[in-house]
Amino acid sequence: MPFPSPPRTLVGPRRRSLLASAAGAALLVGCSTDGDDSGTTGGSESAAEHARARAAADSETLLQRYDAALAAHPTLADRLDPLRAEVVRHAAAFGGSSSTPSATATASPSASATAVPATPSDTLAGLAATERALADRRAKSLLDLPGELARLLASVAAAGAAHAYLLTEGAK
Repeated sequence: MPFPSPPRTLVGPRRRSLLASAAGAALLVGCSTDGDDSGTTGGSESAAEHARARAAADSETLLQRYDAALAAHPTLADRLDPLRAEVVRHAAAFGGSSSTPSATATASPSASATAVPATPSDTLAGLAATERALADRRAKSLLDLPGELARLLASVAAAGAAHAYLLTEGAK
């Protein structure tokens, strides 16, 4: 006579708990229904306006690093131009003043003041580290922002993490 097998013991979280925690995380990112995503608080600059201005400035600083890298290593243009173009769009999305789609022909004047490593591989590694650090900083600031700005910042942080990956992937 065969004996019944012992009941299976589950190891790790169950599918329902993972789905519930993912839904909870989505709510924390800033899904709001109050419709007031402006973040204004009267006469002083609000936290949302400050975060938007900082994100624009960070994107413009990153853009200067791309311009400096392209000026020092024109051979990296095929690899850096698409990433640089996205950084331009990110700066514009935050209200920045960057509007140049490509800088392989002429780098901005402030780009020459940015130090660039001597080798293309070190330049790529430096850009990747900058993208990664900026993406991390942006991701950490999400919880303090209103919905629409939090979603925009999350999207740009994810793009920055993807840029860091793409910049390091060629070294493998």
